[in-house]
Amino acid sequence: MSLTQSSAFEIANTASLAARQLAVLSNNERNEALTALYQGLSMNKDAILKANAKDIASASRAAENGDLNPSILKRLDLSRPGKYDDMLQGILSVRDLHDPIGNVTLRTLLDDGLTLERVSCPIGVLLIIFEARPEVIANIAALSIKSGNAAILKGGKESSESFVAISTVISEAISSTRVPKSSIQLVQTRDAISSLLDQDSLIDLVIPRGSNDLVRFVKDNTKIPVLGHADGLCSAYIHHDADPETCVRVIVDSKTDYPAACNSLETLLVHERVLATILPAVAKALVAKGVTLRCDELSKSALREALGAGQMDSIVDAVDSDYNTEFLDLILAVKTIPASASGQDVDAAIAHINTHSSKHTDIILTKTRSTADYFMNSIDSAGVFWNASTRFADGMRYGFGTEVGISTNKIHSRGPVGLDGLTIYKYLVYGDGHRAGDYFDGEGGRRWKHKGLPL
Repeated sequence: MSLTQSSAFEIANTASLAARQLAVLSNNERNEALTALYQGLSMNKDAILKANAKDIASASRAAENGDLNPSILKRLDLSRPGKYDDMLQGILSVRDLHDPIGNVTLRTLLDDGLTLERVSCPIGVLLIIFEARPEVIANIAALSIKSGNAAILKGGKESSESFVAISTVISEAISSTRVPKSSIQLVQTRDAISSLLDQDSLIDLVIPRGSNDLVRFVKDNTKIPVLGHADGLCSAYIHHDADPETCVRVIVDSKTDYPAACNSLETLLVHERVLATILPAVAKALVAKGVTLRCDELSKSALREALGAGQMDSIVDAVDSDYNTEFLDLILAVKTIPASASGQDVDAAIAHINTHSSKHTDIILTKTRSTADYFMNSIDSAGVFWNASTRFADGMRYGFGTEVGISTNKIHSRGPVGLDGLTIYKYLVYGDGHRAGDYFDGEGGRRWKHKGLPL
């Protein structure tokens, strides 16, 4: 990794050259770099956390002055229990995954001596623009090296001390390996983003990780393909036959495990028939964790009958905008799904989610498989779960080692984007002087065989 203040063209051109070198390295050579990366970050943990503490102190002052969203402050903290170790484990998990490069996914005999193959290959040059989240550097470095891609990283000013400390360690770690140092570049120039977004001839993919404003800015200001999501507006629907204990476990985890994460629950839809049965238990458990519930009239009325006066202090009236808000905090919007005369109550929940969802992750709580299947097939989101927390929407939890981000796109990659999401494919044709002009209908023309071959 190299720290650079070069021009955007120089940065992108250097990355493009490095990507070509990286793409032809063996899996063992790339894995050796990941081992060195892991060892370097392990040995320098204290120094990196010390640098991170400086960022946290500055960010805390900014948050107190109202100049920084508290959710960004939470994402910045590398000392949060387990966070640094998870970052390290993510590197090893990526290293131990299969080689994503050179895998043949299609082989066809076009004609005698003429074979077609579809083979996985690196995308090329990635531009990752992110706010806070200093662990992103290690995640991206590991995924990029393993997948044979060069990466340009531009971080936010709120975590500059952490970025410099981590990038210095990574640079030293990979300098003794076959991976070019310029494969991973950390850009320090403040006004570099706009210039980098203009380098569509050299940069192949942009991945923004941060606020809605950042993602929208990137999407509106580049011709380069963008992979990412603007909001993590995740919803849960409690059906009338849901198991009460399962609801409490799943909803509380979805909302309170890490409220500042994009896979945290933001909207709870509750079937009218369980307002007086399941919802009170869920509400009590959430309130005990410090959650404020923004309820519609029916759900608030049901809770008024079941909760004590002190608990009702955490129940407030919802407004329409609450069902379109990513709170990233201990706040949850609650809405009632009315019973339907046709019995298709789940359709109202599906309609609400498909209208208001950001297409990130949504869940249903029900005992009935057919209801779950109907819901899961109807929801247009990157992740749809049955009786499981939204917090499972994560690259490491999916077994991807770690992730470069979450995508709500409908082309190429969707959901947590891990190693395979950073590859594309090319078609290779092996012939022996074959000519396309020899294949035609009529006398003397050759015929295609188009026979599938084993991989």
